[in-house]
Amino acid sequence: MTAPLLLGSLLNPLNTTMISTGLVAIGHDFGVGASDTAWLVSVLYLASAVAQPVLGKLADGIGPRRVFLGGLALVVASGLVGALAPGFGWLLVSRALLGVGTSAAYPAAVAVLRDESTRLGSPTPRTVLGRLSFAALGSAAIGPTLGGLLVATAGWRAVFAVNVPVAVVAYATALRWIPKDIPRESPAAGRAKTLDPLGITLFTGALSCLVVFLLDLRHPMWLLLAPVVLLSALLTWWQLRHPHPFIDLRMLGANHALARTYLRHGLSYLVVYCVMYGFTQWLEEERGYSSLHTGLVMLPMSLAALACSLIGARTKGIRAPLTVAAVLLAAGSSLLLWTTGSTPLAVLLLAGACFGVPQGLMGTGNQAAVQQFAPADAIGSAAGLQRTAQYIGAITASGLIGLAYGQRADDGGLHLMAAVGAVLALALIVLTATDRALRRRPGRDQETKTA
Repeated sequence: MTAPLLLGSLLNPLNTTMISTGLVAIGHDFGVGASDTAWLVSVLYLASAVAQPVLGKLADGIGPRRVFLGGLALVVASGLVGALAPGFGWLLVSRALLGVGTSAAYPAAVAVLRDESTRLGSPTPRTVLGRLSFAALGSAAIGPTLGGLLVATAGWRAVFAVNVPVAVVAYATALRWIPKDIPRESPAAGRAKTLDPLGITLFTGALSCLVVFLLDLRHPMWLLLAPVVLLSALLTWWQLRHPHPFIDLRMLGANHALARTYLRHGLSYLVVYCVMYGFTQWLEEERGYSSLHTGLVMLPMSLAALACSLIGARTKGIRAPLTVAAVLLAAGSSLLLWTTGSTPLAVLLLAGACFGVPQGLMGTGNQAAVQQFAPADAIGSAAGLQRTAQYIGAITASGLIGLAYGQRADDGGLHLMAAVGAVLALALIVLTATDRALRRRPGRDQETKTA
């Protein structure tokens, strides 16, 4: 049962990072700069930030298997559009479709595991959750290396085309091995109860305006902040009055531990994605490495993330691994502050490893925190909101990259991102070390919930 869940869940994180080593090649082919190719990153994150909680709520309402299969069908379509794209605009369409399609897998997988736990009368084993986290973290970690290999051997279009066979295999195995959804309301009634069209529209509008503002911080359009504030205020007003809101602000207001988990997760990935995209572009444009060589330089980060995701899955506590992750983010950011085009390769490899270890630890740690603190009957939407926090961090990282680099990556831009990363990492250390809720063991809380 877990095989198709793992295969589907790796598609979104894989695509968030795999394209990083193809951005320069895409920009050269279509004659656009780094500030333009950053949209390929942000469009996927924007679509995913909205789609994750929507599809999570759908999974809770009409059944996760249906949602999982529908998402995979959309992934196939997006892969074909991207592989055959005649212009840059079509790539944006492909990434938007990909963001929506891949967003179904993770919240649906968490909901499938919840249904199976209900059927068996026992909580989901931590090792199973660890595998799910490993699939997401592992695919995100190997993304730059895999992307570099694909771009070097088959061109950047292969980064889009590779989604088609993976999604087809995941779809076929899901039909065979994922149990049918447990009885719920009729699909129509479930959708009416689960979805909040006005809330989704307000959230999408506010986030879209914020993305446009963030992606051109060199020439900020201050007027865009007015609709961001207005739409956010309307969203808050509506969510507090809707019986089944898109984002349950009352629950988040009362559940401080879960809210802090989202904040911690978003800040962590803001730092990580600055490196994931900003560092790779710097390696190609300032250092002069090819896509393949850049992917190889990022390999220690990938291997460290893979190894530490396994370690994190076997760790009973949450606070210690998250604290270690924040400390290493601060160390890696500080190291990049002194990095230049003439820095020895060994230092670059060490810097990558400093960011790889936190990916593994914070991914499994924050996932365990969501499982521990989220309401049992809304775990799908809670998992979706966790990814939304991650994508908002990534969108902010894209804006910072555009501000730092403009049309070309250089040492000054890298140092600016490293300085921001160091400050945020210090804030993460304080936020994690002072969070008393993290002292509780997730296994014990899960047993109490089940009882």
